[in-house]
Amino acid sequence: MGRTSDAKNKILTAARSLLEQRGYSALGVAEICKTAEVPKGSFYYFFESKEALALAVIDEQWAAERRDWEGILRGDAEPLERLRQLFEATENRQRNGQESCGVVVGCMFGNLSLEMSNQTDAVRERLQQIFEDQVDMVEATITEALGRGEIEVADPREAARSVVAQLEGQVLFAKLYNSTGQLSTLWPNCLALLRASRPQVAELA
Repeated sequence: MGRTSDAKNKILTAARSLLEQRGYSALGVAEICKTAEVPKGSFYYFFESKEALALAVIDEQWAAERRDWEGILRGDAEPLERLRQLFEATENRQRNGQESCGVVVGCMFGNLSLEMSNQTDAVRERLQQIFEDQVDMVEATITEALGRGEIEVADPREAARSVVAQLEGQVLFAKLYNSTGQLSTLWPNCLALLRASRPQVAELA
């Protein structure tokens, strides 16, 4: 049992690395198995298809990232400070990825959304749910800041969607230009988008 469990973990680790570096379409089962150093039979023992593996990798990645999002956005800091910490954590994650593999890898969910949105309904629907979960968490934080009079937005849900879209868009630019410097405008742009009160801007800038 230990050996089969180890094989599954090796496949998931290899697939996650390859998906981040090369995407889904150009990736084959044989290459995944070669990278994981497991026989092809082991792959089909755990996963019925490459799509099933991709879904497992997405779920594993989101489970880890969700813990980070919840830890920050449900923390004890003031609401706008929590948002700032989320952006800071995103920038740090991309910087660490660049130091590890030499390039800005971007966001797995954003990368796969661009590549696969018209290819497989199962992956598209899973990614949609992940982004909705992100919007839910940001909306709760924005609603709290709104109640404290720190921002001015007409619709917290749409404001949260815009914040998540901005986050994804800037990460995409960081990947395109291979520069985490593209993420330096995230926080001031977020404050402008939410029409944060001037004292709050000065305090958190």
